[in-house]
Amino acid sequence: MTLAADILIAAAAPFLIASFVAFYRVFKGPTMPDRVIGFNVVGSNVVVLIALLAGAFDEPGALDIAIVYALLNFLLSIAISKFTVERGGVL
Repeated sequence: MTLAADILIAAAAPFLIASFVAFYRVFKGPTMPDRVIGFNVVGSNVVVLIALLAGAFDEPGALDIAIVYALLNFLLSIAISKFTVERGGVL
């Protein structure tokens, strides 16, 4: 492995730790919006992890996976937020 790959892998470590910390908010969040935000943070961190690891291992195809996962993460957040608003759980 090259120095650049080692740096990218080292840069991925804090995002992995942040994802595990955000899982606490997903499972123990007191309200539904807290869980949605926690899930969105985990999803965003996974996208960054995939992108960093794609650069580290020289796999450009993984960037396509990261883009699709980011889109699905966004759509899921919008769908859950809309469901919560229509159900009357906000404000």
